[in-house]
Amino acid sequence: MRRICVKVCLLLVPLVSVGGSAFDSHVHLRDGEASLLEYEAKVREAGVDLLGAAVMWFGGPNQALAGNPADIRAHNDEIIALAARHPEAVPVATVHPYDGRAALDELARVAARGVKVLKIHPHTQRFDASDPRVLALVTKAGELGVTVLMDNANILPGDSQKLFNLAVAAQKTRFIFAHMGGIDFRFWNMLALARTADGFALRNIWFDISGTVVLVADSPLEAEFVWTLRNVGTDQVLLGSDFPQMSLARGVEALDKLDLSDAEKDAIRSGNARRLLGLPAGDSTQAK
Repeated sequence: MRRICVKVCLLLVPLVSVGGSAFDSHVHLRDGEASLLEYEAKVREAGVDLLGAAVMWFGGPNQALAGNPADIRAHNDEIIALAARHPEAVPVATVHPYDGRAALDELARVAARGVKVLKIHPHTQRFDASDPRVLALVTKAGELGVTVLMDNANILPGDSQKLFNLAVAAQKTRFIFAHMGGIDFRFWNMLALARTADGFALRNIWFDISGTVVLVADSPLEAEFVWTLRNVGTDQVLLGSDFPQMSLARGVEALDKLDLSDAEKDAIRSGNARRLLGLPAGDSTQAK
């Protein structure tokens, strides 16, 4: 009877919420404001103290393919308007590099409207990261002070190498490489060697560890992942959820399991993103 009572009592105890303040650097809003409200409700339910989120309109069913810059422009305006109604949201715009002059003009337009991050995705948008038009676009982003977020799940061989070369060719542009190479994160230890060359600091490369941190926490790769984070610099690493595929709570929980210092975890959860994007420390969104 005693054992039964203990089990019943445990079932009645509320689930422990996830603690710690966080900025989510990777949120897909597939259904605009409805998706944002759903996302924030789930974050509150999990007990995460949300300081803000970088939100993008494209991904999943919403694609931004070449040949229709007017449609891309309209969706960029929608995400900018959404962020104006929700100060906790940092709008992420997109263009297609193969749209040439139209892409460069749209980049300049959204930058003038306050957009700090441009997301482009070689696989879903069907472009080659080594194409000269991509270099022209990201170089322009650097001139405008816009950070370029690019997918780095390493879906195809050579993905990370192409992004490395792109960052070398556009060293005045700040890049965030999403997912940090996925399960092939090992490649990025190359930065520790590359930075030993004179004038080759490559401090323009940042990483979001959305998805990957969830995969490697509590795995045989965990120690090597921590080693890699320190080789690339824990001050260059951001936390993201990749919502709706994964939750911010899962990312926070996974990060907390890693053998990093409290200071390193705090920086990855929110400090690095606020510094990179020039955001104030701010208050949480829990009361909103």
